[in-house]
This record gives sequence, structure tokens and C-alpha cells, in this order.
Amino acid sequence: MKSFTTHTGLVAIMDRANVDTDQIIPKQFLKRIERTGFGEFLFWDWAKLDDGSPNPAFELNRPEAQGASVLVARRNFGCGSSREHAPWALEDYGFRVIIAPSFADIFYNNCFKNSMLPIRLSEELVDKIFSQAAKRVDYRLTADLENCTLSDEHGFSTSFEVDSFRQHCLLNGLDDIGLTLEHEDKITAYEQAQGIGVS
Repeated sequence: MKSFTTHTGLVAIMDRANVDTDQIIPKQFLKRIERTGFGEFLFWDWAKLDDGSPNPAFELNRPEAQGASVLVARRNFGCGSSREHAPWALEDYGFRVIIAPSFADIFYNNCFKNSMLPIRLSEELVDKIFSQAAKRVDYRLTADLENCTLSDEHGFSTSFEVDSFRQHCLLNGLDDIGLTLEHEDKITAYEQAQGIGVS
């Protein structure tokens, strides 16, 4: 898993609440067994017209959103089913930071396990970011996980909270397997003491 320390990226804004996982990655694309390749199907029902061509009105299809790696949305982002494919699709598309007033719990947890930083901010602060982004074509934010700060180059700065365990895992690029391997020497010593793996 990729580690996350500090990230500066172009901001895409999505002025929608209750964005559910079926909108993030519709069910017909869940047949893949790999974690990669889901980015092209992100927000498919919103991003495409009936003939399959790009919908020019959709937020992420607009020229100013091309190359964005920071997504800002409204409350309850990632609600709906618990599919881990949703953060897979967002990460594969190129997002590293997702900002919203609130997230569905399972989606929030899955982001940390897939190299993304979900940041919860008050609705007032999210409004400020929307306002800042509306004034500028090339609006960027910097997320500093070590210091738990979010800032831009125009005077906006705030702190955010993150559980110390999740912070440690993401800073060090540790998923569940990586966490287990941190104790590989103890596991090996235990196996040897129990005669496991010894012929």
C-alpha cells in the first residue's frame, strides 16, 4: 500500500450530499477480481450520457477538474453498500484526498486501507472550500497527515482529526497484511517454539 505524508493536489468539487457507493461504482462493474481498472467506471451513471459519451455537465468532466486528486463533497459521502470497490475506483481514478462533513463509516475505514485520506470538516469549512474553488480555475489544497492540517495558498488553513492508529498506518503505508508483517519476527519465534513448519 502507498504511504501518505503530504499531498498537494488540484481540487474537484461535487456539490452533492449522500453520494452512495452505487453511484461511485455501479454494480455492473463489480465483476472484476483485480483492485485496479475501476477508475474508468467512476460515477458512470452521472459521467456518461445514454449513448456512452461523456456528459459535459458532470463535475469531473469539466476542464477545470481534469487531473484533480482532491475531491470535496457534501455530507454522508460513501453511504450505501459496503463495497470496497468504491475507494478502489476513486484511488484508481487518481484521488488521494476526499473531504466532506461526514462519511459512511465503512467507506471511511476503507479509504485508509486503500492509500486515501478522508478528511471530515464542518459544513462551514467545506462551504469555504467550495467558495475558494469557485473563484479559481486552478485551485489546490495541501493535506499534511503528519501535522493534520489542510491549507491552500490563499490564506485558508485548518486542522482535522484522525485516529492515531489510522494515521500511523497511512503514514507508513500499512494495510492489514503490512501490520501483521511488522511482527514477523515474533510470529517466526512463536512458530519455532511451537514446532510449526519444522519437519
